[in-house]
Amino acid sequence: MAMEKIEFSRAKIIAEKKGLKPGKVKGTEGIQFTKGNNNRLDVIDWDEFETILNKRGLSVYESAGWMKIMKA
Repeated sequence: MAMEKIEFSRAKIIAEKKGLKPGKVKGTEGIQFTKGNNNRLDVIDWDEFETILNKRGLSVYESAGWMKIMKA
């Protein structure tokens, strides 16, 4: 099944249902979803996560419940 671009609000709902939080790679502008137990990531708020997505021209793509952050 192909990855399809989804709205940020939908990505947030999927992430929250899976127990995922927005994360930022320490010392970078890299972002990803996290369960919050990775020492390389800082958990950030959803507003900062969305700001970084937009600033870097990224979008969230989804397929069968799997999400990936890629260039829009």
